[in-house]
Amino acid sequence: MVEIATEAPPGRTAGGGERHVHLAQVRFADLDPLNHVNNVRMLTYLEDARIAFLKWDSEPDGGGERLFGALVVARHEVDYLRPLLLRRAPVRVETRVTEVRNASFRLAYEILDDDAVYLRAESVIVGYDLDRQAARRLDAGERAYLLRYRDPAA
Repeated sequence: MVEIATEAPPGRTAGGGERHVHLAQVRFADLDPLNHVNNVRMLTYLEDARIAFLKWDSEPDGGGERLFGALVVARHEVDYLRPLLLRRAPVRVETRVTEVRNASFRLAYEILDDDAVYLRAESVIVGYDLDRQAARRLDAGERAYLLRYRDPAA
């Protein structure tokens, strides 16, 4: 059995905030005809890291509510810096928070290893009220969690 992705200990940003580190294993099925990881699969690595960072796939502690309410991705901006090839070692997907607003926040990501950065990206994530089908304010618990990962240099 191959483990697709795992959590690694959090890192530190240059400015002092924490970085969430997610390990992603490159699979043969991720490759395009040129033997590079397909650009859409790179976005899947970001999605997997985002889910792990926001703890969407975990059960609430003590049976309470989840850490985050409903969220939607409003924007992605991606710079593909270098081709990522099939390899045995996983790549790191490092995520940090660059902005926290009343109803949204911005995540910055890098897909990298010890030798190179393959991708840099940013996403704008918006709190969403499913019943009203409209944006909602982030609550105090959501904001406190995000601020732990806020990069003061951003």
